[in-house]
This record gives sequence, C-alpha cells and structure tokens, in this order.
Amino acid sequence: MKRILIGTLFAAASLNAMAEAPGGPDCGWGNMLFEGQRGIAPHFLASTTNGTTGNATFGMTSGTNGCATNGALTYGGKSMLKLGAMLDELSEDMAKGQGEALTTYAVLLGVEPQDRAHFAAVTHSHFQDIFSRADVTADEVHSATLAVIKADARLAKYATQA
Repeated sequence: MKRILIGTLFAAASLNAMAEAPGGPDCGWGNMLFEGQRGIAPHFLASTTNGTTGNATFGMTSGTNGCATNGALTYGGKSMLKLGAMLDELSEDMAKGQGEALTTYAVLLGVEPQDRAHFAAVTHSHFQDIFSRADVTADEVHSATLAVIKADARLAKYATQA
C-alpha cells in the first residue's frame, strides 16, 4: 500500500512539472516556500506542496497566493500526440478525403466543426505534399500539414494554434 501511495504521489507531481503551472509560475505556497531555489528537489517539493494542499487551486479561484488565470498556459515539451500510431489510417483517409482518422486529426489540430469538411478537402488535394514519400515520419506529416493549412486563408488560423 505504501508503494502505491508513493508511486501515485510521484506520478501526480511529475504531471505538475511538465508544463507551466496553472495559475502561473509564481502560484502557490510551494513556490513561495522554495522561491529562488533551482534544481529538481525544490521544484518537486514546490509542486508536491501545491498539489497536496490545494492552495494553488484556491489561489486561482480567489486571485490570491500569487496565482492568476489571465495568462495563457504554455508547454515547452514534445507533443504527447502519437501521430505515428495512426499514420497509416490517416494516409488512407486523407487520400480518400474523409474518415475517422482525418476527423480525429482535425479535432487535435483544433479545427472547428464548420471547417472540418474544408480541412478534409484541402488535405486531400495536397496529399502528395503531406505524404511526400512512402517512409515519411509523423513529424514530417505534421509539419507538412501545418504548412498546407497555413497557406489556406480559411484554415491558416489553425496552423498558428497547433
């Protein structure tokens, strides 16, 4: 039981450390207690303090504890989306101009429902640009897709969000 509790604690703390903290980088008692310190230990302890006491959540709703919700959340890591897992299905759907994988990809890119048919048509017409060779990687497909939609007046707004 003790191992499960410790494992859960580590998992929860690591989730908090993956992106800028909700409420901002100065949010919560943990940040106050370990202010100015560097390294994994102070970051881990600050994250754990904020997560276990719930003070960051309280601070965001009340505007206290150095927390704010008016800034945009950021993430500096690599995308958790594993496009490679659905690359074959996506290529088939894009070649046809419709399908579940293509719709899923549109949703993940933030394409609004009213623009998804247009997204399907545009990516279908640029299939050779997006899937330029047989051994194309997921990152290359994603970059090429963003380039294609960036060039389309209606879809360009989604290229900046992704």
